[in-house]
Amino acid sequence: MKIEIDSRSGFCHGVVSAIAKAEEELGGEEPLYCLGDIVHNSDEVERLERAGLKTITHDDLGRLEGVKVLLRAHGEPPTTYAVAAERRIEIIDATCPVVLRLQQRIKATFDTEPESTQIVIYGKPGHAEVNGLVGQTGGKAIVVQHVADLDRLDFTRNIELYSQTTKSLEGFSEIIREIRSRMAPGTRFNSYDTICRQVANRVGHLKEFAAAHDVVLFVSGAKSSNGRVLYDHCHSVNPRTHLVSNGSEVNSSWFEGAESVGVCGATSTPRWLMEQVRDKVEAMVNE
Repeated sequence: MKIEIDSRSGFCHGVVSAIAKAEEELGGEEPLYCLGDIVHNSDEVERLERAGLKTITHDDLGRLEGVKVLLRAHGEPPTTYAVAAERRIEIIDATCPVVLRLQQRIKATFDTEPESTQIVIYGKPGHAEVNGLVGQTGGKAIVVQHVADLDRLDFTRNIELYSQTTKSLEGFSEIIREIRSRMAPGTRFNSYDTICRQVANRVGHLKEFAAAHDVVLFVSGAKSSNGRVLYDHCHSVNPRTHLVSNGSEVNSSWFEGAESVGVCGATSTPRWLMEQVRDKVEAMVNE
C-alpha cells in the first residue's frame, strides 16, 4: 500500500514562527508563559508544555508580575498589552505579520471614522484572532459568521467589511453579495479581502490530494476551526476521509481494499504528528 504525507500540509508561517520563538525562549533560565494554547493542537501544546511552556488565561495574566509571556500568532487586543505593561510583564510577541497588518488597518479605519461607519468582521465569534481584531475598535466592531447574522447591521449607515484571515473565500464572497444587495441608497460599502492566501490556497490543493487517494486521514486538533473547514473540503471529494487527532485514533478497518492512503492536516498540525499517523498505518498494514 502506498502511504503519502501531503508536503503542503502542516503549520503556516505564523505558527512556525511562534513555536520557534517559544523554543528559543525555553532554552533560558526564566519560565515562559503562553497566553492561551500556542496552537489549536493539543498534542503540540503538550509537547511544548513538557519542555517548560506554561499555558495561562487572561485572568492569570492579571495575577502575574515581572515574567515573560508569549503572545501566539492569533494576536491580542490592546487591553492585553496594557495589562502586561501594568504588571511589568515582558511580552514575546509572536503575532502573525498578516494578522498584525489587519489589526492596524481596522484600527486606522476606526480612528478615522469612529461614529459614521460600522466596522464588520467576517469571522468566528470568540475566536482568539477575532477578539484581537474587535479589540482594535474598543469592542464596537460587529462580528458576522453567517448571512443570518447580517440582520444585526444598520444598512442606512456606511459599512467597512474585513475578514478573519483563516475564513473561506466562498463564505466571504457570499457575505459581500448579501450586504451589497441590502445597502440603502447613498450609503458607502467597502470590503477588504484580508484572507491569508497561504491558508485559502490550500483548499484546491487538498481537494486534489484527497481525490488522488483511496483513503485519506486528515490530522487536526479538535479546537482547530481551520482544521474542520479543510477536513470538510477533503471529505466532499473523498467520502473515505477520516478526521483524527493522532495515531491512536486510526482504525484498521478503514483501509480494506485500499491501495493508497493520503495523510494531510490543518495549518495547526505539526509535521511530526502526520508522520506518527503514517507510521501507525504502516504498522497496521504490516500486521
